[in-house]
Amino acid sequence: MNANYALHETLEVHEIAAFKTVCMTKSKTMQALVTDPELTQILQQDVQLSQQQLQELSEVLSKATLT
Repeated sequence: MNANYALHETLEVHEIAAFKTVCMTKSKTMQALVTDPELTQILQQDVQLSQQQLQELSEVLSKATLT
């Protein structure tokens, strides 16, 4: 089922996806620099969660129809 979104709503979802991508990239990069195992685990969890969230945002955008 397609969802009807206004242009500004679609753009906002794109902005959220872009921000999540930057955050995920930063977490992945920081993993290589961190020596604390607990912090490394937190960063790994953040990357996994970000990947799931980006997948969900992608699904929302793929179903979006502009009105």
